[in-house]
Amino acid sequence: QGNMAFAGKYEFEGDENYDEFVTKIGLPSDKIEMGRNCKIVTEVVQNGNDFTWTQHFPGGRTTTNTFTIGKEADMETMGGRKFKATVKMEDGKIVAEFPNYRHTAEVSGGKLVEISTSSGVVYKRTSKKIA
Repeated sequence: QGNMAFAGKYEFEGDENYDEFVTKIGLPSDKIEMGRNCKIVTEVVQNGNDFTWTQHFPGGRTTTNTFTIGKEADMETMGGRKFKATVKMEDGKIVAEFPNYRHTAEVSGGKLVEISTSSGVVYKRTSKKIA
């Protein structure tokens, strides 16, 4: 059924349009520098429709979002802002509406592909599975 497809650990491999996107969503320049080509490790624990999505940043900082598909959850953005969102599943992709962008995640060819869109700017981050 493929709904366990997300579980695993993924290491940042590459991205597109990073600077344009983070400038568009108003990330401060120190955060922009910190995140550029950052070897983020994304760890996904999945139990049916329940997810724990953790991003490990170099230097020991982590961000964890815990959510259930179709239910409102407390979330945190790239920039550390907290908000509420209902995460959906559409065509095998996880879809979350953040305050100023739309984020999708899917596993394709053994890679975690995340796409964020804000006012026509599309940021794509690809991570390879390492565990």
